[in-house]
Amino acid sequence: MARVCQVTGRKPITGNKVSHSNIKSKRRFLPNLQKKRFYLAEEDKWVTLKLTADSIRTINKVGLYTVVKQLRAQGEHI
Repeated sequence: MARVCQVTGRKPITGNKVSHSNIKSKRRFLPNLQKKRFYLAEEDKWVTLKLTADSIRTINKVGLYTVVKQLRAQGEHI
């Protein structure tokens, strides 16, 4: 699964593209994913995560080490 946030698990959703004449056709709404590199001071190494902009704010709020511990508890390899 390519377009999935590692922290929040957000992925593309589907909806309708609606024209001016109200004709509906399927489209995809993609999450705002960013590939971000963080320095993990507790382990003295760099980690690269694929995150949404919302989860970058979460990391700034609760801390990188807390988020990495939660991901490892879920079985994610980091």
